[in-house]
Amino acid sequence: MSRTILIIGIGAGNPEHMTVQAINALNRADVLLIPTKGEEKAFLADMRRDICERYLTNEATRIHEYAVPKRRTDGSYDGGVNDWHHAIASIYEETLLERSGPDDTIGLLVWGDPMLYDSTIRIVEHVRAAGRVAFELEVIPGITSIQALCASRKIALNRIGLPVQVTTGRRLSEGWPEGTGDVVVMLDGVEAFRTVQDRDAEIHWGAYLGTPLEITIAGRLGDVAETISETRSRARQENGWIMDTYLIRQRNGQEAEGET
Repeated sequence: MSRTILIIGIGAGNPEHMTVQAINALNRADVLLIPTKGEEKAFLADMRRDICERYLTNEATRIHEYAVPKRRTDGSYDGGVNDWHHAIASIYEETLLERSGPDDTIGLLVWGDPMLYDSTIRIVEHVRAAGRVAFELEVIPGITSIQALCASRKIALNRIGLPVQVTTGRRLSEGWPEGTGDVVVMLDGVEAFRTVQDRDAEIHWGAYLGTPLEITIAGRLGDVAETISETRSRARQENGWIMDTYLIRQRNGQEAEGET
């Protein structure tokens, strides 16, 4: 007998983003963990509950909610993240040891896709490294906010023959990455798009992608940057939180000819 952890990508916010594989994984779980982040981010937990109500048909599945520890902001960024990950790992370990049997399957519902700017896989590996509980691990991919953005804007992510770099707002604020004219930015708490020198670049910005709250704005960066900033600030104030993603495309980039 062996425990199994399923890390299930549930999409960018639309319950219909759930794949057949993800729905099947949901119904294999003996225990599903739903993280809560207080009243301000209750929407995120509610979306997970909605997914369970829509797709969970296994009456034996138990749902366990847990409060996500807050990440400390004093000291180094890396140190704060590492401590935060270990605190969450302790919650996972406790669930495995105290709320599940030796052959149970535990499902973790991950926003978007577990491989892209999410640390659930790393956190689970902290549990494995601690050595107090053994388990098998499976990862179920999901639709990302990048896919949701491009679908909403009806654009291709990449230009023909050209690379795309995915980065954070913190990194973009330090300067435009070399070797690419197309940059996708996630986790931008500093509005790094305002620091981009090429004001003729094209930006496709979206927040709450895939949800009923979805907002998108696109255009020449110099023309819409202020609008995005004001919209972002207003939306965050109204909803108590914001998750946004954007693609910035320099206009001087050239697609390779003869490729599809």
